[in-house]
Amino acid sequence: MDKDEFLRLALDSEPTLFHVSFSILHNEQDCADAVQEAILKAYENRHKLKEIKYFKTWIVRIVINECYSILRKKKRFQPYDDAVQKDNTYLSNYIKEEYIDLYHAIDRFSQKMCVILYYLEDYAVAEIANVLKIPIGTVKSRLNHARKELKGLLGE
Repeated sequence: MDKDEFLRLALDSEPTLFHVSFSILHNEQDCADAVQEAILKAYENRHKLKEIKYFKTWIVRIVINECYSILRKKKRFQPYDDAVQKDNTYLSNYIKEEYIDLYHAIDRFSQKMCVILYYLEDYAVAEIANVLKIPIGTVKSRLNHARKELKGLLGE
């Protein structure tokens, strides 16, 4: 994969990367850091990607790992005031205001990544299983539980 092709694919994937990172981090600066770091790591390791058709799945997995890395670092060094107050900064370019309630509802799930990828990013069940490295049946089960829970949280 050459630089131009990588740049095109990375730019096409950027909104998805921000949605995924926002669902984990809930902070504009942290999301920007995670996406930037994921793109840098993907660029440095682009030769390891065997098939270009899996680029988006591959880079989403990298951004998820970066988000969890940021959370681990924040957990160790987070000041008390930040831990008590939840940051309500939203990504105006990528996150629409009318979806904020949906994000808050989804945030209550312990396994929210399946829901984000399926409903907000239109990933297929098999793609989600590949990204999260879990069985397809597990993805289906998590989506089923999430549908029931969302119905209760958001009403009909």
